[in-house]
Amino acid sequence: MKIYNKIVYDIDNNIIEEDSYEYEGPLALADFVSTAATAATPYMPYVAAGTAVLAGRQASKVGAYNKAIADRNFRVKVQEAERIEQQKEFDLARFDQKFLQLQGQTKTAVLTSGAELSGSGLRALKFNADQAEIEKNIIDYNSKVAKFRKLEEANFARMSGELAKQQAKATELGYYAQAGTSLLKAFE
Repeated sequence: MKIYNKIVYDIDNNIIEEDSYEYEGPLALADFVSTAATAATPYMPYVAAGTAVLAGRQASKVGAYNKAIADRNFRVKVQEAERIEQQKEFDLARFDQKFLQLQGQTKTAVLTSGAELSGSGLRALKFNADQAEIEKNIIDYNSKVAKFRKLEEANFARMSGELAKQQAKATELGYYAQAGTSLLKAFE
């Protein structure tokens, strides 16, 4: 079998220089993957340990990121609850303004009709006032329910963040345990 050390070709693919020798010995497959795997085998526990440590650090970063997202969601939900409270105050003030207009229109209608502000005229004003109080209670109740829901969503976001952090910590510890196991195998 001819083994080439060097071959030089010209532009027309003709050999212009050759350095070779004849070989008649045993042959072995010398591919890169097999050779590299055989050479790397003693170091594999260290590579596995290093990879596990890196995976543990990454798991910790993922957990911190997920917790940061959940904390942000918590803050958003608390702000939404505060906006609901502000909206309630605005709605009640606007309602009071409209109610005063209605009461004024009712008084004007009663007095311009020639009637006195007594009897049915007063009953109409009292009925309007009672209905206004009921409406204000409904506005207050609905805003409290909506605010409570937002605060519950905020609490759920916070709990989700803590859960993500704890899950990442458990994953991180698992990777560190893998690293330790890989290193122990190196000493077997």
